[in-house]
Amino acid sequence: MADNNRQPTDPAWESKVRASFARQTFMRFIGARIAALAPGRCAVEVPFRSDLCQEDGFIHGGIVTAIAANAAGYAAFSLMPASSSVLGIEYKVNLDEPTPGERFVATGTVVKAGRTLSVVESEVRAEADGKSSAVAHMLATMMCSAKTEAGHGA
Repeated sequence: MADNNRQPTDPAWESKVRASFARQTFMRFIGARIAALAPGRCAVEVPFRSDLCQEDGFIHGGIVTAIAANAAGYAAFSLMPASSSVLGIEYKVNLDEPTPGERFVATGTVVKAGRTLSVVESEVRAEADGKSSAVAHMLATMMCSAKTEAGHGA
């Protein structure tokens, strides 16, 4: 069950999250973007590209996992203090079914926000022709740490 009563401790939480995401060169490389953002919730989407596929033409599990982890991380980061950085420290992912899609959307939702550790769930869905199918589910633990110098942390 999601912890929907949490409010951001940083009044500039949205710009902090978007600026951190913009620094992620891997997300830019795969064409991912933040599709939706609210306190304790983040959706990251990536369009289908054939160069992001595995040998059978499905989007690679590494891409699915990457957007699920980012959605989880930024959902948690939205509730963290201004002088912090987010770091994923553990996750378990179930790749439910290889599913074709025009775009893939990972939605991370904070289950429990703590001072140091937050538990977040992510669901990844494939979308095509107005239909949406589950591709993966992730349970992740994110750590709030002290902000580090540029290039070394969020």
